[in-house]
This record gives sequence, C-alpha cells and structure tokens, in this order.
Amino acid sequence: MTAIAPFYKLEMFGDGAGLAFALALGFGFGFFLERAGFASSRKLTAQFYLFDMSVLKVMFTAIVTAMVGVYVLSTIGLLDFSLIYLIPTFVVPQIVGGLALGIGFVVGGYCPGTSMAAVATGRIDALVYVLGIFAGLTVFAEGFAWFQPWNEMTSLGKTTLPKLLGLPYGMIVAAVVVLAVGAFLLAERVEARFRGAR
Repeated sequence: MTAIAPFYKLEMFGDGAGLAFALALGFGFGFFLERAGFASSRKLTAQFYLFDMSVLKVMFTAIVTAMVGVYVLSTIGLLDFSLIYLIPTFVVPQIVGGLALGIGFVVGGYCPGTSMAAVATGRIDALVYVLGIFAGLTVFAEGFAWFQPWNEMTSLGKTTLPKLLGLPYGMIVAAVVVLAVGAFLLAERVEARFRGAR
C-alpha cells in the first residue's frame, strides 16, 4: 500500500493550500475550545483546584487519539512516519519552559491556545495574557544571541520515547492508553472528593 500522508510532505498540495488548511484547522480548534468552555479562565484554573479535571481529560484524549491514529495509519502503510516533523529535544530548556508555562497557566488562567480563543470572545483578561505572551516573545527574540547557548544545551536531537527506551512503538502506544484510562479513573475520584469539599 502506498503512503498518502503526510499530505504536505508528499506534495499533495502547495504552500498556499497548506496555509489555508492550517488557518481552517486553527479556527476550528479555537471554535471547539470555546464551545467546550476552555475560553474561561475559571474553567481552566479549576483543574489546579482539583474539582474539575476536564482539561486533563480532554488533553489526554487528544494525545491518545492522535497517537493511536498515527500508529495505526503508519502500520497499515497509509502514513509515512519518517516524514512527520519531530521537534528536537533540549532537556533542560524544555523543562524550564514547561515550568514557566505551567506557572503562567496557574497565574493567568490560560495557556497560549485557550487565551487566543478567549480573546476572540472579547475577554479582557485574556487580551492582557496575550500581550504578556508577545512581550515575552519579543524579549526572547531580541535577546536570542544571549539566550542561544542556554537554549541549545542538553540536546538529544529528534528523539522519541520508543527510541529513548528501546521499546517498540506499539508497546509505548499501549502503555499510554493504559495510563490515560488510569488517569481518567483517578480524575473522576479526585473530582468527586474535591467537589464535595467545596
């Protein structure tokens, strides 16, 4: 069977169509974020107070769906896995960046994606959050010569969990699915406990 995806890498459409498709996906993603209530900082911060674990459930569902989809499509030969772009791994900078994002999430009540959806609905707090994001991006871009050595430390290149652990992709996918089911069950118990304590 001949691989038909990823579409862009296999030149099934050009740059213009690719940008149009990305724009449509972005609007669709924002629309469904808003409809799910994720344009509300109260909904998002409820995650950290443990009485509404919707964020964990939705994000884990998205990760598992994408992972299983990619694995199945690549296994049956419809997707050329080697053509999927992988972000290079830089251990320390990405851990620090993740912590900074998490702190910003708790303090501001949004992540970058949900803040843009919230701005589209007219939320002033989200606009302030987005302006803060752009201020941080400007500082990083203008000072990149200073940040670059730190930004590129502890590089592992384009690595994956199967490659890092020396395990088959299918085993990692199965483990993540089991982990997700366990996380959902635990989330239900945590929600029930902390909702009752409110």
